[in-house]
Amino acid sequence: MTETAGLRMGTAAGRWVLATTVLGSGLALIDGTVVNVALERIGTELGAGFADLQWTVNAYTLTLASLILLGGSLGDHFGRKRVFLIGVVWFALASLLCGLAPNVEMLIAARALQGVGGALLTPGSLALISASFHGPDRAAAIGAWSGLGGIAGAVGPFLGGWLVEVNWRLVFLINLPIAVLIVVVGLRHLPESRDTESAKGLDIAGTVLAVIGLGGLTYGLTGLGAGGGVTAVVGLVVGVAALGAFVVVEMRSPHPLVPPSLFANPMFTAANGATLLIYGALGSVFLLLVIQLQVVAGFSPLAAGTALLPVTLVMLAFSSRAGALAGRIGPRLPLTVGPLISAAGTLLMLRVDENASWWLDVLPGVLVFGIGLTITVAPLTAAVLDAAPDRYAGAASGVNNAVARAAGLLAVAVIPGIAGISGDDYTNPAEFDAGFQVATMIGAGLLVGAALLALTSVRMPAPTPPPAEEPEPAQVVPQRIPIERCLHCGVNGPQIHPADAGRG
Repeated sequence: MTETAGLRMGTAAGRWVLATTVLGSGLALIDGTVVNVALERIGTELGAGFADLQWTVNAYTLTLASLILLGGSLGDHFGRKRVFLIGVVWFALASLLCGLAPNVEMLIAARALQGVGGALLTPGSLALISASFHGPDRAAAIGAWSGLGGIAGAVGPFLGGWLVEVNWRLVFLINLPIAVLIVVVGLRHLPESRDTESAKGLDIAGTVLAVIGLGGLTYGLTGLGAGGGVTAVVGLVVGVAALGAFVVVEMRSPHPLVPPSLFANPMFTAANGATLLIYGALGSVFLLLVIQLQVVAGFSPLAAGTALLPVTLVMLAFSSRAGALAGRIGPRLPLTVGPLISAAGTLLMLRVDENASWWLDVLPGVLVFGIGLTITVAPLTAAVLDAAPDRYAGAASGVNNAVARAAGLLAVAVIPGIAGISGDDYTNPAEFDAGFQVATMIGAGLLVGAALLALTSVRMPAPTPPPAEEPEPAQVVPQRIPIERCLHCGVNGPQIHPADAGRG
């Protein structure tokens, strides 16, 4: 049973908890969206090649994707407030290292440390709300957390672009005063909670294998894309072997990070397959478009950063309606139509060249892409949760979140190489433009593949018959929040279910 504090919305205590958790999740959310805007300036100042810029993105995503489920488990076992605040402090110290990095190697190492902090604080943010409120107040708190987080996501690219124009290091250093505020308020106002019935022990072996597996694949794929030789192949082999061992460990572990029984459901497997393709396309498109806008189209970092703002605004305005519609008609049609619309938007981005106009060439593609994403995200997460037993709701959404982040990780590692982008191509408008065109076509192909997978594999869940009699008032159980309320991280990855975020 999860301990709860029984806070109420509208009270001072409830507002403090909500504000602190929104600021915490906003740290990781904003950082995940603004760094892409800074890459061109980072590369120029630090003399980095394109593979270094890939690792600047992927070092963070690698540790975050590998450790996010463990982060939720640590909170369940040792206290969500404690782990959340440790994550905030860790994230801030790593951000300081990023901001002071004298070379790209130090920056990449600090970004990996940032991902560790993000893995500790991200699941804790929503889990603290779920544990602190219950009943209608929990649903209201989750809705407010999502809405305020969505505003942070909308402000992030604008803020990031402005900071980059002053100095790219400010993108990282601005995290420090925010983190201090979170810690000061959190120590005073956050209630502690833990899961007293969670499985004893942590899946350390599974976590280590996940890090080695994803790290080996990323290193190998990035190296092969840059024309690497034996070391890239070795990295690829090590990654595949570690992921194979991860599967074996999870099947035998008494407290697995990923319960193997989840994948016995074909709809769960299909929905995660679609997630892999959709978020792979997102990772590639979002990385390369902001560089294309600066290097080829000549946009300022501020203009490039705000180019993706329509995606967030459309999702904020219409995601709840898309989620409600999917609840009535099922996920299959939205998961087929949504990615196809996003694919069309991706193809419209091919118009972004040296003569691109924001209104005529950038906005149409981004807007259509955002409409498709809005139709897709809520039904995708709902399909994952519907395919999992209630007791595995947190694990299922945590797996889906990790799959989404791993998809972006692998896409950033492999797609630029396939498209012919390497070395210092990001400083050569003609070379980068040629690679961008190919990469954009690949992204559209991934989205079409996701639509076909949904069309052929995702089915309507069987309707649940109404209860024959009023249920007895019993113990408090984790409550499923309507999925359309949990959307503000949809651009980076599906949100972890609040009931037991990341439980291992």
